[in-house]
Amino acid sequence: MFRNLIAFPLLALVVIVQSAVISNITLLSGYADIMLVVLAAWSLKSEAHTAWLWAILGGGMVAFVSGIPWPIVIVGYLFVVYLSNLLRNRIWQAPLLALISVTFLGSLVMNLFVLVSLNLLGRPLPFGESIGLVILPSILLNLLFAVPVYVIIRDLAKWVNQLPEKE
Repeated sequence: MFRNLIAFPLLALVVIVQSAVISNITLLSGYADIMLVVLAAWSLKSEAHTAWLWAILGGGMVAFVSGIPWPIVIVGYLFVVYLSNLLRNRIWQAPLLALISVTFLGSLVMNLFVLVSLNLLGRPLPFGESIGLVILPSILLNLLFAVPVYVIIRDLAKWVNQLPEKE
C-alpha cells in the first residue's frame, strides 16, 4: 500500500521540478524529460511492481501541465515501462546499461510520438529540423540526467522496499 502511496507525491514533485527548473535547461531547442527517466529507473528496479501505475499517473500529470495530448504521453511512458521490463527480465543484468538503453530508445520514441501527433493536429513541423534541433538534444539531456536520477531512485526503491507492508 505504501509503495502505491509514495507514487503521487514523488511524481508530483518530479512534475514540479521538471516544469519549474528542468524546463529552463535547454540544448538548442531540446528539453529534458525527467519523468521519462524516473519511470525508466523505477521500472528497472527488480523490486518495483508498481511501475505501470506510475507510468499512467506520471503521464496524466505531465499531460496536465504540458500541451501534449494525454494519450500520447501515457502511451509513451507505458512504452518506456514495457521496454524497461523487457530489458530487466530478458537481456541485461547491468542496470545502468539498461537505463541508458531505455532512456535513449524511450526518448526517441516519445519525441517521435509528439512530432507525429503535432503534425496530425495541424501544427506541421519540418522533420529534419525537428530531429536535429529538438529530438537529438532532448535525448542527450535525458542521458545526462539518467545517472543522477538512477542513484536517487535506487536509494528510494531500497528505502520503500525495506518498509513492512501492512494491509
